[in-house]
Amino acid sequence: MVLGGTRSGKSEVAERIVATLPAPVIYVATATGGGDADLDARIARHRDRRPPEWTTVESQHDLPETLTSLTGSVLVDSVGAWIADHIDFSADVDGLCQACLARDGDTVLVAEEVGLSVHPPTEIGRRFVDALGECNRRLADVADQALLVVAGRTLELGR
Repeated sequence: MVLGGTRSGKSEVAERIVATLPAPVIYVATATGGGDADLDARIARHRDRRPPEWTTVESQHDLPETLTSLTGSVLVDSVGAWIADHIDFSADVDGLCQACLARDGDTVLVAEEVGLSVHPPTEIGRRFVDALGECNRRLADVADQALLVVAGRTLELGR
């Protein structure tokens, strides 16, 4: 699990990790843009960095089901976009944890660490931070390793 804030370098760290794992590599994208110019540009930068031999699969709402159907090494980017795609941020975190534990192959998860930021001034912002924070804690509990990326530097998080 690779955690970090916006523009921290977390995706690049996760890409380097998954590149060392057995092929095939499948990149699971949880954000598809949907016409937002800034998000579309960010997605394009991520896409351009990926090696051509990696397969890309888009999975917004059904991430646990997608993961259980894949074999090989998988990079999921990002957990926060997956949470945000659900009404009331009520994603199936239990299902995601189980899918990570049960699947055949390594899984590298990228997740935003929003708990280090300014306290959200809106109720919906606080609910998102709470939902993602709880999800991150539960995923870190089942992960073999958790890393925090800050300013492009990586710290291993102990249990």
